[in-house]
Amino acid sequence: MHTGTSTAAGLLLGFALDRAFGDPRRWHPVAGFGSAASALEAVTYADRRSAGVLHEALSVGAIVAVGVGARRGGLVATALATWTVLGGRSLARAGRQMADRLESGDLSAARALLPSLCGRDPEVLDADGLARAAVESIAENTSDATVAPLVWGAVAGVPGLLGYRAINTLDAMIGYRNDRYERFGWAAARTDDLANLLPARLTGLLTAALSPLVGGRPVDALRAWHHDAAKHPSPNAGVVEASMAGALGIRLGGRTQYRYGTELRPTLGEGPPPAVADLRRAVRMSEAVQLGAVLTTALWSFLRSPR
Repeated sequence: MHTGTSTAAGLLLGFALDRAFGDPRRWHPVAGFGSAASALEAVTYADRRSAGVLHEALSVGAIVAVGVGARRGGLVATALATWTVLGGRSLARAGRQMADRLESGDLSAARALLPSLCGRDPEVLDADGLARAAVESIAENTSDATVAPLVWGAVAGVPGLLGYRAINTLDAMIGYRNDRYERFGWAAARTDDLANLLPARLTGLLTAALSPLVGGRPVDALRAWHHDAAKHPSPNAGVVEASMAGALGIRLGGRTQYRYGTELRPTLGEGPPPAVADLRRAVRMSEAVQLGAVLTTALWSFLRSPR
């Protein structure tokens, strides 16, 4: 089987495995990587950018090397790697669970669930704040947890799949602007920004194209992207959150409280703040974009195969 065809089939099969089984409950390889990266940090840490660059190079480089060796497994290796790095089913499940808890008025349970979606401080959020945090997280993680791995899998096969997940995991671990990681985490944050430039824009395009599935209009998603995305401090989160806001006809952004402090985020889109019904629409939008992404990347991989 040609490499492009094998990659396309592996991406589709791995996506199907994620939809069928979700993330492994125990012994998840991503969690194992996180533990190894934490152990390495104990050796490499210094309050300098150069130390962070070394940490990023060693951590990601080791995983890419594993991917280079594993790609000899062809379709099976690609499928297993794809399943390992995707998080689409878990994301949708968490979004639905949040909607269920908000609808039932169980704010304590909703607050307990929020850390599985994002890093905001749940104790200071009311029902509307929890709904907004969940919608924004679903928008951003649709790109990070599904579209981006598929894009890098299509571009570079197993090394791309595993390398992207290592980059994204390191950013979640150390890519913060706080006293410890302002300089050490700089390389992780900037590498993640670069790795997500193309996937975020593909996510925005798919969100606009598929917005009629949730009662939206492509022109509204594209308008919100054009007008508001650049206001966001992230070059990628602004694209996916603004296009989601436009597709749903809601307004995202505003005062955002994390455990490390408060940020005043720009508003994205026009309309009311998200309600629970909008959270359910965001989950449906996410699942549609995920399916569109795997079909797009698999087709691109297939078309690259020699005829």
